[in-house]
Amino acid sequence: MAEKYNLSKGSLEVIMRGGEFPTPIMQVLGSKKITSGTGNKERFRMLLSDGKNSINFAMLTTQINDKVSSSGLETFTVIKIDKYITSIINNSGKGETRVLLILDMTVLHEGSVVGERIGSPSPLNETSDSSKAVSTPKQNPPTSNKPSASNVTVAMDTSENITSQNTVTHPISSLSPYHNKWVIKARVTNKSSIRTWSNSRGEGKLFSMDLIDESGEIRLTAFRDQVDKYYDYIQVDKVYFISKCQLKPANKQYSTLKNDYEMTMTSETVIQECVDADDSAIPTTKYDFVTIDKIANAEVNSLIDVIGVTKSVGELQTFQARSTGRELKKKEVLLVDQSKTGITLTLWGSDAENFDGVNNPVIVLKSVKIGEFGGGKNISMISSSTLKVNPEMKECYRLRGWYDSEGSSFEANNISARSGLGNFNTPWMSFKEVQDQNLGNAERGDYYQVMGTVLLIRSENAMYKACPTSDCNKKIIDLENGMYRCEKCNREFPNFKWRLLASMNVGDWSGNQWVSMFSSEVEKVLGMTSEEVGQQVDQNPEAISAITDKAHFKQFVLKCRAKMETYNDESRLKTVVLKVDPINFEEYNAHLIERIEQLMA
Repeated sequence: MAEKYNLSKGSLEVIMRGGEFPTPIMQVLGSKKITSGTGNKERFRMLLSDGKNSINFAMLTTQINDKVSSSGLETFTVIKIDKYITSIINNSGKGETRVLLILDMTVLHEGSVVGERIGSPSPLNETSDSSKAVSTPKQNPPTSNKPSASNVTVAMDTSENITSQNTVTHPISSLSPYHNKWVIKARVTNKSSIRTWSNSRGEGKLFSMDLIDESGEIRLTAFRDQVDKYYDYIQVDKVYFISKCQLKPANKQYSTLKNDYEMTMTSETVIQECVDADDSAIPTTKYDFVTIDKIANAEVNSLIDVIGVTKSVGELQTFQARSTGRELKKKEVLLVDQSKTGITLTLWGSDAENFDGVNNPVIVLKSVKIGEFGGGKNISMISSSTLKVNPEMKECYRLRGWYDSEGSSFEANNISARSGLGNFNTPWMSFKEVQDQNLGNAERGDYYQVMGTVLLIRSENAMYKACPTSDCNKKIIDLENGMYRCEKCNREFPNFKWRLLASMNVGDWSGNQWVSMFSSEVEKVLGMTSEEVGQQVDQNPEAISAITDKAHFKQFVLKCRAKMETYNDESRLKTVVLKVDPINFEEYNAHLIERIEQLMA
């Protein structure tokens, strides 16, 4: 039976003593689903046999969960392990145990076909003991399924200098808060700018960087003194040995990295550049590119990776943030790709100043944010985004060839264009017609304009204190010590800005409709700025009712978006007023005359 399925007898002893055994073939004798303590990610622990020995400390990394069913691998399945790493962990007071982490595998024979245990394997003593290390059997050197020797795990004292000659490391995927004796060898794929803060507890600064190795990725953040020590030293795309950092659960609101944990530097952190001549075993930045045409239906505020050719570049714009008075600079770039679709990219700060777009470069973007304005989608750089111009990537060469041969000669479908709202071509409709025509079921919603009368404004929760930064309108938390905290920006501020957010009932000749309206448009209805309303409410909380009452029965032209949304398994029409304008009676009368003529025809 063992010969029939060609199990790699003796391979487990080699691997679990720190040696290498290329593409071993093993049998799964059992699997168990394990839920991570954070992120609720499922992992699978397995009992493996090579026909001679067995181990119960084998784990599938989450990257290959799609290769197994929801219940794991079927018992008796025969697999080929294409890529693996071993890692040492503390086993609940029983000493250090070496774990086999499977990074990639192939199912050779389903368990239902094999139907029985192969051989009589005996449990292998899995307690780590470097003195028991065995040599790797001599075989023809196939393409290695295992990272270089520097990725084999042992516990070590990182107080000494880290050098590639004597360092063996842990994979990123094995790190957890319960084990602090580790060294990783990882490439820096992104480094943020230095950000500062000031509050009642003092001042500080921080920066973060994203790290990657063959097993996964993780974010590392430095504060205060560590910023001065390491910011200039760390360079994107270089490889470093890193040890003695603190691990904690990752805040998924601010990171899209596929790791349940993130790291923070401490005073004991050691970072040293890897000077190996060949660091090709460490992968470069991983991209999950979304073609531009797919962005039209993507979720607003989500983060995506994009590659495109620069079609045109706008002028550098300099302006002051209304809330803080801080000078801001931005530049808009039109990108296109093989889907024959274009989108506007907004660059900020130094990225905007330094980008000129000469010769239509190819741009590769990591973690840019999707926005929406006037019914059109756009993308924007944020603090965690990265931008590369004409990098050495096959995707760039392919896109450049397409653009030079045909892409430069056509007019792209620009999904950043406003859906008729900017040029007043939005169709006139009544609220009854919106209902009768069942509008709102389109993927991006349906747009129309109506002459409406404000019947009622809900004064409750009509305004709130928001983050003072120009690109954030998140509601802040009053710390009741003169400071305000924005959870989205993860910062504290001595000030805030007022924002209006109104729900109002609007009527026309055919009926009425509840609509939502955002700050800039509510200001037009009330005839006051958000700050003016806020100042009055600060002096008298009851003032908001008097302010909203004055707006009742005013008439405006409202440009609306209707979209069906589902709440608690119940679908209902949500209407958002995107633009409020005074009535242009000449235009409105022309519309009425046209409708009368249609009725008389």
